[in-house]
Amino acid sequence: MTDTDIRIMQLNGAGYCCAQIMIILCLDNLQQENPALVRAAQGLCMGMGDCAGTCGILSGGLCALGLYAGKGTEVEAAEDNYPLLVETFREWFKERVSTEFGGIKCSDILDGECGAPRADRCGVLLGEAYAQLVNILLENGFDPAVGRDDSDGY
Repeated sequence: MTDTDIRIMQLNGAGYCCAQIMIILCLDNLQQENPALVRAAQGLCMGMGDCAGTCGILSGGLCALGLYAGKGTEVEAAEDNYPLLVETFREWFKERVSTEFGGIKCSDILDGECGAPRADRCGVLLGEAYAQLVNILLENGFDPAVGRDDSDGY
């Protein structure tokens, strides 16, 4: 079991959902807290609320990529390779999850049993997705420990 796996279990035990956990893991890397962002990510939980939407691991992961390469102020633009980051993560997730579960909706991953995340599926997938997200950042010249504000001098 990795440190990330332990952190995922801690966060899940504290009541955070998959989308929030993806954001918090990246904020941990950045040594930042952002309760407003974490609260906002709750809107992506459990397939956007009814289990029929996209898994929060994917939507939260895409939001987390925005921490590193997205537009955040009027005077900045998204990094040129931001669409590539998004597409790479989305395609990885789609292939990984569709192969095993038949689709990328929460209901696909949870076999239609949408009461709560399952550690054997969601926990494992969270760890894999976070590792993939970090790899995508590294492969595209981003340091997961350095946020957009730090690297741009804002």
